Amino acid sequence: MIDLWLKEDLENIFSKNIVAVFIDEHTDADFILDILDRTFNVHQANSEIEELHVKYLIEKEQPSATKHVIYTNLAKDELKYIREYCEVNGCLDIRHLENYIKGKVHKALNLNINLPKDELITAAKVSIGKDLTYWMDLCHKGSSEIFDLKIELLPFIHDPVLFTKKYDDQLLTTFYQKVNELLGQEYIVKPAQTLADEIVAKMFDGLACNDCEPVLESVYVQWLNSKEHDGSFDKYLTNYLSKNSNANLLNSNQDIWNINVNHPFKLIDEQWLKAIGRDINNKAVLPNYLAKISQRNQSKQAQSVNIKFWADIKVLLEFDDKNIGYLSNREQCIEFYTKHFHKLDTAIRNLYTEFLNNPEILAPYQDYYKHFVDVFFDKWFKYIEGYQENQTGILQRIIDENSQKTAIIVGDGVAYELACEVSKKVSNNFKFTNDIIMADLPSLTVNNMSRIYMANGMVDKVQNKREKYLTKQNPSAEIDYVRLDEVNSEARSGQYLICTYKDIDDMGDKLNNKALKYFPESVDFFAQQIAVLLHSGYQKVFLITDHGFVLTGMLTDADKITPTLNGQSYAAERYIRTVDKQHSATSYVEIEKQYEEFNYHYFSRTMNPFKTPSVYGFAHGGAAPQELITPYFCWERTAETGGSLIAKFINKADLKNVSGELYLLKIKADDSEDNIFEMERKVYLVKFFGKEQIGKSDVFTLKQGETINKEYTFDGNNEIEIQLLDALTKEQLDKAVVKKNNDRDLGGLF
Repeated sequence: MIDLWLKEDLENIFSKNIVAVFIDEHTDADFILDILDRTFNVHQANSEIEELHVKYLIEKEQPSATKHVIYTNLAKDELKYIREYCEVNGCLDIRHLENYIKGKVHKALNLNINLPKDELITAAKVSIGKDLTYWMDLCHKGSSEIFDLKIELLPFIHDPVLFTKKYDDQLLTTFYQKVNELLGQEYIVKPAQTLADEIVAKMFDGLACNDCEPVLESVYVQWLNSKEHDGSFDKYLTNYLSKNSNANLLNSNQDIWNINVNHPFKLIDEQWLKAIGRDINNKAVLPNYLAKISQRNQSKQAQSVNIKFWADIKVLLEFDDKNIGYLSNREQCIEFYTKHFHKLDTAIRNLYTEFLNNPEILAPYQDYYKHFVDVFFDKWFKYIEGYQENQTGILQRIIDENSQKTAIIVGDGVAYELACEVSKKVSNNFKFTNDIIMADLPSLTVNNMSRIYMANGMVDKVQNKREKYLTKQNPSAEIDYVRLDEVNSEARSGQYLICTYKDIDDMGDKLNNKALKYFPESVDFFAQQIAVLLHSGYQKVFLITDHGFVLTGMLTDADKITPTLNGQSYAAERYIRTVDKQHSATSYVEIEKQYEEFNYHYFSRTMNPFKTPSVYGFAHGGAAPQELITPYFCWERTAETGGSLIAKFINKADLKNVSGELYLLKIKADDSEDNIFEMERKVYLVKFFGKEQIGKSDVFTLKQGETINKEYTFDGNNEIEIQLLDALTKEQLDKAVVKKNNDRDLGGLF
């Protein structure tokens, strides 16, 4: 604040002249010179020779608009060559800095500040860059507020070396004394980094014992919320934990729940998980745990140190299975899964990701989850008879039902619960429709992808052939096929865009449980690409998939099903194929369906896999709801996301038969009186040769009722498609085909 006061006083002099003399007889204010030099041209003159030299430099450059400050330790009566500036221009004469400060504080706040000279000057140095509230606190609370440790401690901890360069030795000594008072220890000169380590140790000790000093707890909260200082936290935490084993961190006699709920120690969370796991089937004590779980789950500090699994524990423990008993048909089971049960699948997937290598923690939660699975599967498979898929020809149905520019993401292994996580990350600015598709059995990629692309019910193992089939069935519709990672903001020529994404199934099949840590990245990628598509001119974006998956988690040999089969057969983790009917397989779901040389398929009624040589974990192919209930999600741009002024090409007929190298586009904006609120629209043109974009125009503005002409050359192409797009949303407003008539260019030679 003192920097502003001094600048204001100097500016009063500069309002009439360009030279101001700053007299500081006791050199108490020399700390401010570097600050003043950023705004003014500062000179020092503490002798006759220096006075003469400074005056020469200033007079030499006249006339000039540069503002000069002459700083001197000489009294006004002792000045010779610059005395004239004082008499003519006036000067800022500070004989006693402490009195100058007291006067400024009283004038600004009408308060008296009573601090010794040294403390007052120290406070002035600290006040640089601060506002009047700093001085108000000093007036009311005294010297304890010279350094606001709630503010100053964090930059000191983050980088002690850099912090020490900020203040002079006097200030640093004062700061160190205040810090040691806070820590309850005597002030001893020590390296800044050592003191920083002591501060953090005191902070972490207090959090672990639920007795953290309020200032340190405030700094802790700031630290975890600060992007500027976040890089140092992990380093300090790692260092602290290396010096404090679990036994030291929590005394064996201490209640493990008597700890600050915002603590950063994952090992304590793990102790909590073990304690809850031991009581997980005790309905009487679970409510007591849930109160603590809710607090921890809401802790922003826990989230900041990536302790996020309490939300999943909460979902698991709060799940109520009593309504499962009321399910009386397959439709009710489907509805129950999509409204309630899929959240359990998300929770256990996240817990597998976090704790699969820690069976002591995970086991009770997996058992708790699988109990609910058994209860629900009992109902699901009770009504599985007569199961009907509606997956066959779904792409054809989407094309038939949507005439606007539409993108369809066809995922591989995007379980319903994963798709729900995607939907949470897509902007609410788009209209969202949540529906389902029931996948075909067996829930395998080749079978189900064939169902999606081919309405004739045939199975084709080759993706390219499936795409050719769909294209052939829609001769009047232009369909583009890309991988989802090839999608960008550039417009494409086709009315329909089909984007494939196979990473989830590929990773699951190859990595099994190790793939789980990559699934959140896939969720983020889906959401990102859906947004890109919706901002790239597609009115609707659908997300569908071939099948879901189940996670078997931790298994023992006793969990694996060993079937007794007759005749030729093939056993996979989630299904069995046989040539002959298995009369002894009454405990399995049987479907008579020909595939290669096999005639029958059998599926387990549990989450447990059939015993195979493969690695267990991620699996599909079975008849579980997680495998068969798949997303049919749609995001749609609403009218509010773009303009509504209609624009179109009005010379399409002429463009089909153009002579010469030039062609003229005539674009007209609607002049309807119904559109009085949309007077103009920014648009641009994109040119395609085949499916390749070959150029685009600058953005131009169409006004209501206006016709604009745009002339271009063929540039060696005989046929070009031109699309008129909204500049903001990239919505396709109209398109036209331009064809060159080469016969007319022969100049009458024939």
